[in-house]
Amino acid sequence: MAEENNKATGCPLPLSNYPRILLAHGGGGRLMHQLIDEIFRASFDNPDLETGHDGAILGWSGNKLVFTTDSYVVDPLFFPGGDIGMLAVYGTVNDLAMCGARPRYLSASFIIEEGLPVETLRMVAESMHRAAVEAGIAIVTGDTKVVEHGHGHGVFINTAGAGSLEHDRYIHPSKVVPGDVVIINGDIGRHGIAVMSAREGMQFETEIESDLAPLAATVARLMENGVEIHCLRDLTRGGLATGLIEIAQTGKVSVVIEEKSIPVSGPVRGACEMLGYDPLYIANEGRFVCLVPEKDSGRTIEIMRSLSWPATIIGRVGEGQLGLVTMIGAIGAERIIDMLSGEQLPRIC
Repeated sequence: MAEENNKATGCPLPLSNYPRILLAHGGGGRLMHQLIDEIFRASFDNPDLETGHDGAILGWSGNKLVFTTDSYVVDPLFFPGGDIGMLAVYGTVNDLAMCGARPRYLSASFIIEEGLPVETLRMVAESMHRAAVEAGIAIVTGDTKVVEHGHGHGVFINTAGAGSLEHDRYIHPSKVVPGDVVIINGDIGRHGIAVMSAREGMQFETEIESDLAPLAATVARLMENGVEIHCLRDLTRGGLATGLIEIAQTGKVSVVIEEKSIPVSGPVRGACEMLGYDPLYIANEGRFVCLVPEKDSGRTIEIMRSLSWPATIIGRVGEGQLGLVTMIGAIGAERIIDMLSGEQLPRIC
């Protein structure tokens, strides 16, 4: 009955009231976090998992390894600006980068649906190779499974990445302090809108391409130049809003952002207005926020811009209510940014 009520109203209920998994449970919003906390974290509980980072930082014999994994189910497989192969490489590389690690090794496991053209799979594999070369990571192991026609969606890819931590810094939301500056490396919303437009066959006046890109080289350059990075977060599912809320809640700080400072391209803004989406929640695959002390903000922006990122300051960490993210609007009014229950656009990564 709870599920029937949910279908009728679209209104989220507590996880315990859902007898079956919904698409919204994989959307990066409140329902997904609730699912992780109540099912996976409760079952797999251990100190490394409790850090809630993009990857686990593991140490033995004086060495530190960062280990992460992700699965990719994007629909369609090819979209403006990228494809599922590039996404599977860059997505995992970026999770390693957000922990401050140098990407080293990648596994690639494929779940292929019977009937998929071999040429399509070849194109995906070649794209993964090019992406791995660009990102400086080697694909060293993998797995292949084929499922019956109708039991998959072309191809799903799981990648696991291992990276080396070659410094003694701990980059994590718990290091964020009041006064830190929030810097973003570019405009938001292009990946989600690009995938949605390809899936639905929608055409806009200007084609919107995904922002898909590897981020490890940029993070490495910041660290090589001595920037005191407190926290990094790539803005994938749930977009900028969810990424900042995760930082505020984990770091037990408040964050204030300014709407007029958040870069959104004209085509993405127009598409969002037409379709009723909020660009703050649209997924990105090449955008991240970097939280640094005020003294390092100018140098951070200068380095990012030297690498062709149109970086800008969008907000600051404050001393207000802990775990709260607010946004000062164009006319000066301040509003609370909340986490969506699910996802505005499913199957975008």
